[in-house]
Amino acid sequence: MHWANQFEVCCILDSNDYKDAYSAYDFILAADAHHELKYTSGNAFQQLKSFYAEHKQWVFGFFSYDLKNEIEAVHSNNPDHLNFPDLYFFVPKHLIAFKNGKAEVLLGDQSILTEIETFNLPGKKLAKAITIAQRLSKDQYINKVEALRDHIIRGDIYEVNFCQEFFAKNAEIHSVETFEALNQLSPTPFAGYFKVYDKYILSATPERFLCKRGSKLTSQPIKGTAKRSLDPIEDEHIKMQLRNSIKEQAENVMIVDLVRHDLTKSAVKGSVMVDELFGIYSFPQVHQMISTVSCELDPGVNAIDAIKNAFPMGSMTGAPKVKAMKLIEEYEVTKRGIYSGSFGCISPDGDFDFNVVIRSILYNATCKYLSFQVGGAITYQSDAVSEYEECLLKASAILKVLAS
Repeated sequence: MHWANQFEVCCILDSNDYKDAYSAYDFILAADAHHELKYTSGNAFQQLKSFYAEHKQWVFGFFSYDLKNEIEAVHSNNPDHLNFPDLYFFVPKHLIAFKNGKAEVLLGDQSILTEIETFNLPGKKLAKAITIAQRLSKDQYINKVEALRDHIIRGDIYEVNFCQEFFAKNAEIHSVETFEALNQLSPTPFAGYFKVYDKYILSATPERFLCKRGSKLTSQPIKGTAKRSLDPIEDEHIKMQLRNSIKEQAENVMIVDLVRHDLTKSAVKGSVMVDELFGIYSFPQVHQMISTVSCELDPGVNAIDAIKNAFPMGSMTGAPKVKAMKLIEEYEVTKRGIYSGSFGCISPDGDFDFNVVIRSILYNATCKYLSFQVGGAITYQSDAVSEYEECLLKASAILKVLAS
């Protein structure tokens, strides 16, 4: 990672040894850019189709949540302090993939393995203290959740993902060391590090947005969170409570239905299916309820159009999707940008894998602005105080890393 970070652009995707039937590699490192595409919302997906068709090579990149504005009749007027591009992709000069502990150079010369082995690590640097602030007070958060519940009672929506921002101004971090600390404290299957010049994504996300393997599309939305316990008996009890929670199941199944609808736009007729409903998966800080939805990709649908058809992901919006996105813009006070967007890669044969940018630190080194957001699904059954506490639980790993 330190070797890759010397370049202006790099991307690392780390499964942290979670075994996954849909992943081609355990760890991927892409560094330096042969070709780049940077675009703002308007015609970004079409630009990516042209970029990929031109190069027909591995490409790595990210989609901002605000690309929703070119898909649906919605807009984003909230302030943006990070200023990431809406879409960025690059063809790497160097690409190394690991599977079962074995390194394979997919792009570049084999000598880069020796170069990495002999790379001089930078000296340990002292980090400066970071003061984290919240955009919303607890009372403001609770009032907004209650207002969203009023929309649910009126029948405007069934569910909405409502988020709040934690941030720091004049923040200075050592990006690789900070990611290493986060990844060690909270290893997740879709973790990653993305550097684009002065902008950084340090992600410990447990969620897959969408992947393609051959002709199969798979999405794995997360809805349902419970804290871990150091006591194994209590921890198992918490896990069973999550599994059997009617509220969490209701949240999850509404998003599963939304994902099914999104995949139908790209699917062979009748091929959309739920492979797993209400699966419980455990991570260092939390248990999560994760479902798996898949379909056969219609041969007439371009793979990038399949991404567009499912974007933004249902787990970070709500149902109905467009109305939920409009309410998100009304009640949230910060532009989401890369948060609740996605990053990943597309292979030369058209397969791809993209995560959901949650549990992630976003950093603009030029203006020294650091941000991370957390949120949760608001339904009729939601208790505003409990939702606030769940936000703090989801933020706990990042807060611990930044505090240290």
